[in-house]
Amino acid sequence: MTNLLTKIVALGALVLLLGASHSLAADAQVKIANFTFDPPILTMKAGTTVTWVNNDDIPHLVSEKDGKFRSSALDTGDKFSQTFSTAGTVEYFCAIHPHMTGKIVVEP
Repeated sequence: MTNLLTKIVALGALVLLLGASHSLAADAQVKIANFTFDPPILTMKAGTTVTWVNNDDIPHLVSEKDGKFRSSALDTGDKFSQTFSTAGTVEYFCAIHPHMTGKIVVEP
């Protein structure tokens, strides 16, 4: 009976561990407000989907520095999502307001 209980506890711990590792790749959000990206630098695990949400009263357009992705013009309340599968640093900006910049650091 003790051996079975030990196995059940170990299995439960494994399920919790797998659930915790899955949560590392949870989706992330970048808020656009007051002509800034918040957070300005986002660090996350590969496989994470980032969603930008425009909370400003004017349109913004999220564009990767080298043109790898680009949203349409985001009006107030609009969202744009991008999944990052490869480790590295991704720099982006608002194509309408180029002084607005942000960075995504993708960890393996």
